[in-house]
Order: sequence, then structure tokens, then C-alpha cells
Amino acid sequence: MPESSKEPGTGFIAGRFGEFPARWGQGLQDLQEQFTRITRSPFGPSEEEVRANLAGEASADAALALHDAELAAQARDSDDDTPTPAVPRDLTAAAFFDVDNTMVQGASIVHFARGLAARKYFKTSDLVDMAWKQVKFRVTGKESHSDMASGKEKALSFIAGRPTAELAALGEEIYDEIIADKIWPGTRALAQMHLDAGQQVWLVTATPVELAQVIAKRLGLTGALGTVAESENGVFTGRLVGDILHGLGKAHAVRTLAIREGLNLKRCTAYSDSHNDVPMLSLVGTAVAINPDADLREVAKNRGWEIRDFRTGRKAAKVGVPTAIALGAAGGAAAAVLSRKREAKAS
Repeated sequence: MPESSKEPGTGFIAGRFGEFPARWGQGLQDLQEQFTRITRSPFGPSEEEVRANLAGEASADAALALHDAELAAQARDSDDDTPTPAVPRDLTAAAFFDVDNTMVQGASIVHFARGLAARKYFKTSDLVDMAWKQVKFRVTGKESHSDMASGKEKALSFIAGRPTAELAALGEEIYDEIIADKIWPGTRALAQMHLDAGQQVWLVTATPVELAQVIAKRLGLTGALGTVAESENGVFTGRLVGDILHGLGKAHAVRTLAIREGLNLKRCTAYSDSHNDVPMLSLVGTAVAINPDADLREVAKNRGWEIRDFRTGRKAAKVGVPTAIALGAAGGAAAAVLSRKREAKAS
């Protein structure tokens, strides 16, 4: 995996596992200057698109840095020099999983908030407010901009001045206490199918990248693309790099990661429950709706995407080609095995 380039004068964001480039956003002043330039041109991207791009670039930077650091830590902690048999790698295919209501039952950030409230990090009333906003989202299928803005403001005020390592450590505790029992077995099995085929498997979520990385690590996945909060000297500043990783931001993060990892998006698969993730789902060759909301279900039917529903009492609908995922994974595994055999013969 290529190292993230450290361009001169770009600045870096310090995280628990080291530093990664913050060249896509260095504070509110730089962002404001970019927005000012954009408003002068009626043909330029909107402020929302710029923030989404910043969030996507920062998320890819963070995800790759955390993954590299995790591999390095595993190598240091390994006492056994005996090589373990590795699954033949499929280098150009990957799977991208949304988290909330796709991999995890409910909203991961609410589950983390429950654990933090139990530790007296903030008021129970804040948790109730957050839960109510999630209920509204699940009922209407649409996220309110005012709800997102107020939620972002509260979250940033909570982490401002706190060490990045503290958030990651708390995330590990809360995962074990609450989230471990809320993983959808069906979705977890799909992720394992891609891993068994030698493919990378990434989570893609609006949840802070430090917490998303905890979920990915516990599930044995490659890593996580999540919202990046700015930090200096290992302490959160209370600002985001770009914006919450959402909608267009997720799509940009996936595209950026694919470029840096040499992935062929036509050979990749994406999974989500929300119509807000249609931009991400539309990027890849195989899109799958998991426990879909009404709007995503309609889009999936119109586009021939597969639908899988793991919710209690609901029968999974198979749309399009039900075996597309398995065939893609199996094809990747077969290609990797053949490549390995050719290498062995050549040697």
C-alpha cells in the first residue's frame, strides 16, 4: 500500500496512530477563502460540494494512514516468525459497507453516545435528542439539515480539547459493551465473503473515523472511511476537515481511495440502507441495498440492484441478478489463485 505523500507546507493532522496529511483543509479561514473564490464563479461547485470533497479526501487520507499503522502495529506485536498462509489477494476489487442500519442495527453514533452518557461525558437529555432525530430520519427517510447542523455542533463541542487517543479508547470499550451484539449477521457474512475472496473491505460512515476504525478492526475488515475531526498535537480543535462524511462526501472518499489503491470501481461492490448513499452506490459495478429505506428500495428496483433485508419479519427481495455478489467474489478469488499458480510455475 502506498504511503500518503507529505507535501511541503500542507500541514498534518495528528491522530492516535500517527500523522496524516491535512492538505484538504487547514482551518475555517482557508475554507472561507475557498468558498469566497467559488462564489465569484457561477459555474464553480457549490459550497456543499466543496465541503463534501474536502471531507472525502481527508477521510481517504485518514483511512489509509490508520490502516498502515494498524499493519505496522500487528507486525511489531507478532512474536511468531512463522509465516501464516494468506488468502490470495484480489488487488483490483473491494467492498464498501455503510454502517448505520447496514452493518450495525441502529445508528452507531447513538450507541457510542449511550456509552459516553453512562460515563457522564454529557447529559442524558443530549442522548434523547440524538435518538429522537434518528427516529425522525428512519420514519421520514430524510435527514434534516437543521438536525445535522445541531448534531454536528454538539458533537464538536464535546470533543474540543480532548485527546484523540481518549476517543479511540472509549470507542473500543463501548463497542465491546454495546455494538458487538448489534452487528447484522447477514451483512457480516457478506463482508466475510469478500475477505475470503482476497478483497479489501472498507466501512464508509459519517461516524468519526476513530470510532469507525474500531468497528472495522473488531470485525477484521481492512479499515474505515469516516468523518475527520481536525486535531493539533493529539488534541481535537473542535473543527471538521471539510464536513461530515455524508452523501457526495462518501462517494468522493470511495473514489479517492480507489485511485490510491489501484482499484477498479467496476469490479467493486457497495452496500447501504439509505437513498442518501445513492452517489456511492452508483460508483461501483455492483450495488446492493441492505435493509433499504423506501426511496432506496424504489431506486434499487428501477436500476436492477439486488435487495437484501435482514430485519425481523421481512422477507428478502431478490432483484436483478441475486448471484452477482457471489460470482464477483468467486471470480476474484479464482483469478487470484490462477495468478498464484502461474507465479509458482514460473519460479
